[in-house]
Amino acid sequence: MKTRIEKDTMGNVEVPAEKYWGAQTQRSKNNFKIGEEGSMPIEIIKAFAYLKKAAALTNCELGVLAKEKADLIAEVCDEILDGKLDDNFPLVIWQTGSGTQSNMNMNEVVANRAHVLKGGKLGEGEKFVHPNDDVNKSQSSNDTFPTAMSIAAYKTIVETTIPGVELLRNTLAKKAEDFKNTVKIGRTHLMDATPLTLGQEFSGYVSQLDHGLKALKCTLDHLLELALGGTAVGTGINTPPGYSELVAEKIAELTAYPFITAENKFESLAAHDAMVESSGALKTLAVSLMKISNDIRLLGSGPRCGIGEISLPANEPGSSIMPGKVNPTQCEALTMVCCQVIGNDAAITIGGTHGHFQLNVFKPVMIYNLLMSARLLGDACVSFNDKCAAGIEANEQEIKNNLENSLMLVTALNTHIGYENAAKIAKKAHTEGTTLRKAAIDLGLVTDEQFTEWVDPGKMI
Repeated sequence: MKTRIEKDTMGNVEVPAEKYWGAQTQRSKNNFKIGEEGSMPIEIIKAFAYLKKAAALTNCELGVLAKEKADLIAEVCDEILDGKLDDNFPLVIWQTGSGTQSNMNMNEVVANRAHVLKGGKLGEGEKFVHPNDDVNKSQSSNDTFPTAMSIAAYKTIVETTIPGVELLRNTLAKKAEDFKNTVKIGRTHLMDATPLTLGQEFSGYVSQLDHGLKALKCTLDHLLELALGGTAVGTGINTPPGYSELVAEKIAELTAYPFITAENKFESLAAHDAMVESSGALKTLAVSLMKISNDIRLLGSGPRCGIGEISLPANEPGSSIMPGKVNPTQCEALTMVCCQVIGNDAAITIGGTHGHFQLNVFKPVMIYNLLMSARLLGDACVSFNDKCAAGIEANEQEIKNNLENSLMLVTALNTHIGYENAAKIAKKAHTEGTTLRKAAIDLGLVTDEQFTEWVDPGKMI
């Protein structure tokens, strides 16, 4: 591999000749060979591009950065946003907890690419744009990385998570309407209970997702508050007057989202409660989706020896040894995603507790897990919707059979003959393997006509 020499305050470093990163990026690659290379999420890289462009334009407007330099920085950032330089960001999550090396990775790539755009040759001559003095002007890793976290988290939740969950929510709402007249037996403690409609059962799922979406959306305002302008410890040292407000306006303009400068930069550097809040809401959605997907696969169990009250789409063969077996694979995939999201929340919560003094140093692991959760939930909901929920059908005959066989219909007799007499009927029917009607008549507690009138599942919902 051909290399060139890059240098920083610690000396010379060999870097791949064709790559735009510099000495500090290479040092990080050499020092943190942990996990998969390039595991820093692409959403963070693009968020950095937004903020570096915004910072350059702001510094130029405030008279502390030459227009030619600002324009070059902006041009490179646009290339990064277009995905043209993706292979120049090789760093892992497992690095400094402030994300300093990823900030410098961005600074070095922008500076070196600007050098080439200016007509220079990579690795030769003095750079027109300096990674620290120009690309990182008015910034610190301590305020840029949390700003990238906020941008990436907000965009991913708004563009991936919420649309995915809403898609599934709307499909389940349609199913609730489709099944509104299908009376079935209820189940509590996994045992037979009084009737409800299949539509009512599905309406509960819709309500769960409505509450989950509401909770998630309530976390978005905190994510909109940007740390940029706080620099090292939140005081804003080395920033020109008006920088914080203007750079937030630029980011809002570039992203088309209403980002604002954080009112208190000390909080936005030292604590990442916004990430913990959003993760908590994602976890709540995961809990809801776990319940929903488990219910659906249990209701669809069978086809001949299970509950079998609904039919799920058959998407692929389910067994390498049992011919004809079809499994609820979308339910299984969704529940695994829910497990991952719940686990991610634990890591994010622990990371959030480590904001010692003026800086939280668990930033990379927190945003890595949050973005994973947001992507997984959104993608899994779309997959579950398209390959499972949209194709769910009610098995009317099986539902009717289960309903008519249930002993819990005897509950309708409570108000006519009392709880204890109703219990006698249920016990006799169960012990003798007969119907509730026969047991009730044999005990002389009701007539055939009374049973028909009083025990009507349609009147019990």
